[in-house]
Amino acid sequence: MDKKKITIAVTGLNAVDNPGPGVPVIRALKESDYFDARIIGFSYESLEPGIYMHDIVDKTYQIPYPSAGTDGLLQRLEYINEQENINVLIPNFDAELYSFMKIEDTMKKMGIHMFLPTMDQFEERHKVNLSAFGEKYGIKVPYARTIFSTNEIYGLTADFTYPVVVKGKYYDASIAYNPEQVVTYFNKISSKWGLPIIIQEFIYGSEYNVIALGDGKGNTIGAVPMRKQFITDKGKAWAGIAIDEQDLLRMTYDIISKTKWRGGMELELMKTRDNEFYMLEINPRIPAWVYLAVGAGQNLPEALVKLAIGDEVKPYTEFKVGKMFIRYSWDMIVDIGEFEHISTYGEL
Repeated sequence: MDKKKITIAVTGLNAVDNPGPGVPVIRALKESDYFDARIIGFSYESLEPGIYMHDIVDKTYQIPYPSAGTDGLLQRLEYINEQENINVLIPNFDAELYSFMKIEDTMKKMGIHMFLPTMDQFEERHKVNLSAFGEKYGIKVPYARTIFSTNEIYGLTADFTYPVVVKGKYYDASIAYNPEQVVTYFNKISSKWGLPIIIQEFIYGSEYNVIALGDGKGNTIGAVPMRKQFITDKGKAWAGIAIDEQDLLRMTYDIISKTKWRGGMELELMKTRDNEFYMLEINPRIPAWVYLAVGAGQNLPEALVKLAIGDEVKPYTEFKVGKMFIRYSWDMIVDIGEFEHISTYGEL
């Protein structure tokens, strides 16, 4: 059977020590037995490594930051689409999803399909709403409070014992062992991601994650649980193993069924010594460790693209337990002319 030719745009090309999902998503699409994909990279910075990976990214365009608003983004997308005739766009950053969700209908008229959560789904699982989410769906969630000022920090002992986790509304989390550290992390994270800052109860245990894909009708297209084997100082998994954890799979299927989740998601959990799972976060997109799911037999990016364009998707019913991913870094040699070109003209 001839593969289906398709042009797919992908964000998240920052394959660094805190990697975006873009490069592993592209690798999954390049290995598809169903699609013959031309990959268009969307970048925000000129030093995102994926820009220069010409064996997997066919062309890259810079796009405006989400903070610039949707008008500039649409204008840029219209220009890019005239050049490339994009069929599907896969956004891979939490911070950009809001903008893309707002213009999803307009993009569809341009011929660009996405498969994203609804605005209600996006807001319901937000970090600031996670406690209410846990209560609604019967999931244990660490106690949390949102704060808007450093003046609130010294009163936290009324609700928390140290250490606590200090989180940004989109990204970044640090463990603070005293009020002074909370102040430091508050200033650092809020300067990058804005307010509010979430203060979350620290749960002792082992870290687990689940990658999953929902079809928007309550069905789970695929799900793979993973236990983190090695964690960087930024809290990111640098190695992990696919595990047969039925409690996690049941929880995932239950969440997708009840919320009718649309698109990719990642559940971040902590398993305590009492074998209780606590939900720490729900990320509303494909995570950076997606290639483990592909290696375990579930090509979820391929399935996501099928959902976006309305092709038939059969749910995955199994995966290979014991498959591991181990990240590594290597040095690419590129010509400064390429860097200058993307920096000057916004495309390469």
